[in-house]
Amino acid sequence: MMGAAPAVCVVVLCGLLVPALGDKHSLYYIYTALSKDVALPGIYEFTALGLLDDLAIDYYNSKEQVKVPKQDWMREKLQPDYWDKGTQSRKSKEQWFKVNVDIVMQRMGHNQTDLHVLQWRHGCEIEEADGKHEFLKGVSDYGYDGSDFLSFDNDNVRWIAPVPEALPTKRKWDDVAILNQYTKGYLERECVDWLTKFLEYRKESLKKLSAPPDVHVFEKKSETDMKKLTLTCLATGFYPKDVVMSLRKSKSSLPEHLLTSSGVRPNDDGTYQLRKSVEIQEDEAADYDCYVTHSTFEEPITKKWDTDMLKFTVHPPKEAGKPLIKVPQAEIQPREELPDCDPPQPKIEEMGIEHQLLQEVSAIRQVQEELLKIERERLELEKEKQKLKEEV
Repeated sequence: MMGAAPAVCVVVLCGLLVPALGDKHSLYYIYTALSKDVALPGIYEFTALGLLDDLAIDYYNSKEQVKVPKQDWMREKLQPDYWDKGTQSRKSKEQWFKVNVDIVMQRMGHNQTDLHVLQWRHGCEIEEADGKHEFLKGVSDYGYDGSDFLSFDNDNVRWIAPVPEALPTKRKWDDVAILNQYTKGYLERECVDWLTKFLEYRKESLKKLSAPPDVHVFEKKSETDMKKLTLTCLATGFYPKDVVMSLRKSKSSLPEHLLTSSGVRPNDDGTYQLRKSVEIQEDEAADYDCYVTHSTFEEPITKKWDTDMLKFTVHPPKEAGKPLIKVPQAEIQPREELPDCDPPQPKIEEMGIEHQLLQEVSAIRQVQEELLKIERERLELEKEKQKLKEEV
């Protein structure tokens, strides 16, 4: 008895030392422009996709040229004017990318023979706890053919060029100090405002939803030991998020350190899923089951693996050379930017930056007249424009 006391004390102290962790959330938008049309179904010269916590919330492509919601709550909560302005913003960015993908190709010494890709990703991340949110980071990155081309250093308010070909753009953009300040402000304020607003919209919509999990059990040969089987339990389609899943042997829960868990992950419809697996000896004669509890259940659900079937199940070998199934490109297109609070994009080319800056600022004023109080910035931009004209 005396030997047990220190162990209890340690557990209590550890519990006191671990702070409560909040939920992390992200809002990202990614644009992707191809250097030429590839004439393949589902592949477009230009696409834009918005992602809230890695789930698609809106989408645009160069064929339909209409920004559309990808979640029902986005359609319900946001007025038609929001989508109209978002469509105009996407069309403007599509033209911007048409010009600048050619400029970057010239910098890189590439021609139209091969396919090349220019991307822009920007957005923000926060941590939410006790009804409050804390800004974690802001991102604005450009990539070319899958490699970093240019990125914004939010802490030091400057652009970073990881390749020599991006240095001229870095210098031009850093010379427009007011533009860099605006980019920082967008990432830390406007982006966060939209992120928290979208989270609230989603939360209000999901309050109406109460969905029990569908529970499935299955098995396969272990990928690391042919004498073992991997037993997997999947619970999916449930809401709220909280769920308890135990894999049991003879009705005794297996310790978590023996299990492989996906953690609770979101589905694209706002529900959640959880997957847990354990490896056992193929000839093991014990009874295994998956025990799941959820607020929508009156009683816990138990799904059993048939150990007799496990012993005699023949798992055919994989076919040599069989290609992997590929996700259609249209479903994995990169993310996009906020429709009516986009940060301005200066032109990548050497000359004409003042003209592009004026175009972008003008578009921003039209789109977010009610959201941004930028009278002071407007006056400063006019001064900057005149200064740039005098320099040119």
